[in-house]
Amino acid sequence: MLKPLLIEIGVEELPAVPLLKELSEIEKKWSILLEKNGLLGQFEFYYTPRRLVLWHREFKTQQDDKVEEFFGAPVEMAIKDGIATPAALGFAKKCGVDFNELSRSQKGGKEVLYFSRTVAGKPSSEILGEMIDQWIKSLSFGKSMRWGSNQENFIRPIRWVNVMMGEQIVDVELFGVASKAATHVHRISHFEAKPVNSIHHYFDLLKEGSVTLFPQERREHILASFAKLEKQHGIMIEVDVDLLDEVVAITEHPTPLIGTFDASFLELPPEVIITSMKEHQRYFPVFKEGKLINAFCVVSNALCDDFSKVIEGNERVLRPRLSDALFFYRNDLKKGLSTAGLEKVVFMNGLGTLSEKIKREKVVASTIANLIYDNINTDHLERAMELAKADLMSEMVYEFTELQGLMGYYYALALGEPTEVAIAIKEQYLPTGQDSFLPSTLLSSIVAMAIKLDTLIGMFSIGEIPTGSRDPFALRRAVNGIVQIAISNQIPLNFSTLIDQLASIYPQDQEYKKNVETFIIERLPGAYPGVNPSIIQAVVAKDASVELNVLEIDRKIRAVTAIASSKSFVEAFSTFKRVSNILKDEAMDKAFNVNESLFEDDAERNLFSSAKVIMNNHYETLEERLDALFALKTPLDTFFDNVMVNAEDLSVRANRKALVGMIYQEIYAIADIKNITL
Repeated sequence: MLKPLLIEIGVEELPAVPLLKELSEIEKKWSILLEKNGLLGQFEFYYTPRRLVLWHREFKTQQDDKVEEFFGAPVEMAIKDGIATPAALGFAKKCGVDFNELSRSQKGGKEVLYFSRTVAGKPSSEILGEMIDQWIKSLSFGKSMRWGSNQENFIRPIRWVNVMMGEQIVDVELFGVASKAATHVHRISHFEAKPVNSIHHYFDLLKEGSVTLFPQERREHILASFAKLEKQHGIMIEVDVDLLDEVVAITEHPTPLIGTFDASFLELPPEVIITSMKEHQRYFPVFKEGKLINAFCVVSNALCDDFSKVIEGNERVLRPRLSDALFFYRNDLKKGLSTAGLEKVVFMNGLGTLSEKIKREKVVASTIANLIYDNINTDHLERAMELAKADLMSEMVYEFTELQGLMGYYYALALGEPTEVAIAIKEQYLPTGQDSFLPSTLLSSIVAMAIKLDTLIGMFSIGEIPTGSRDPFALRRAVNGIVQIAISNQIPLNFSTLIDQLASIYPQDQEYKKNVETFIIERLPGAYPGVNPSIIQAVVAKDASVELNVLEIDRKIRAVTAIASSKSFVEAFSTFKRVSNILKDEAMDKAFNVNESLFEDDAERNLFSSAKVIMNNHYETLEERLDALFALKTPLDTFFDNVMVNAEDLSVRANRKALVGMIYQEIYAIADIKNITL
């Protein structure tokens, strides 16, 4: 039989961020418990800041019966001379029956002792309490707390439990709170618990009590209200998706409102105002004609007819935040941008202070700049590297650490530094992710690469290598960023050469170059989303001496990727894989010398002459060269059909291997295609 099931766990206000981090796991963990207990079925999960709700429209009132099977020892071992052995009797005892009640079955090709029994399913109401207890205690919200006399922890105290199957209350106790047919509506609407007559009544009761249970409905209401406010005031409310998620999680009855702040605070950089509003107050910034204005949007959870006091209260709370920020900003401008003090800030044990890191970064930046033929203003590069971390000593960045670099940009502009230098300071951490912008100028690109390269090489030089998911200095992201910047600006960066050039500025107590190169090779797929990873490995992981020339690797990856999906490649793949197998014991960096006088068949002669024509031709692109080489499939197939490579005559055998080796070597110079998986 199927009945509706409602599970409501009432709590004190849940913090939004921990709830949202665990959100994807909450339903999954309940599904696992349902499956484990034979009660799997469709359900929905809802939440407000004061409740976690599971809603089954149809729920099994009883577990399905299940058959338990037991397999014992092979019959030939369990019965000797018609008498049950101790092993057989022990198996019967394990099954809880007499030996005569056992039967026989086939398992693993042998006849074995066998017993089965049907276990009747339990009523769901008998096991729901334990299931809910396991579910709640499996949720991981980070920090948790104890309350009252409870010895167990949860993110917030549980204040009520309501579990109803059909019209009946299910006997459940959680953290000392027994299930009752009652719930709590919006506390401004009604503070005390309200009795629930039925599941249908529960949903009506919340609605009447100003609780919007469904998160998606709250989200849609907020966005619709934003649209009305925008039209009414001729403004644009910037919707940060993460902030919206938080607001949805902390409201039961959301009402968006527009507040204002003193226009004098607009002296601050827009990002400072926005960060202050978002991080501390969960306000949405407001724009007009593309510019930030002295207004904000707050989503209230209050119930009232006149929201003027609510707006006034939020304005009053924001004012000191912005006053502090303006004080920091003006103080920082008076002090100016300076790295004084960074010599006392340790970057990493073994790599010295931030001041020492800046010195290394300057060397790295200069080395990269020497690779470029463009006219780089070396004074600007030196100044950008010098000031990149200067704002770490500012009061503003001390308060808002996420604004590091950005504040340096604003301070640099205000203090008369060249615009190019200021932009480089702002963009020093780009790209910050897969979809992030790249630095907008060549100078910015060199600065960003230098900072990332110093951190990458420096960490490996002291043995701080990322393991598993542990990567506190974001070295994986750094590799992706360096590669993307180098390709975008066509900077001829060779990791292998660069590491050697910079070796003198890093600790010398261990060999780390190979580890850095291996790490870069492993991370390259991250710089090429959507590209078959085996193609990247075929290009770079050919041998121990591969040169990590970024632009050359990029050309090869793009060439092989472009041709890998072509019909000619797919058709030729098996033939050339056969060639690579023949050459598996051959070193591909040696010269393959072919002696035409040792040819015994026209198939050898035709293959050799066709290959020479292709190898001697000039091609505009690597794709054209690969296309031409793969066109050798036909003469290669004829060669394999008519000639035995492993001839008895060792000189003939070596010559035939040299012939196919000469051809494959041309492809191998681009990619070892045997490593490609189609």
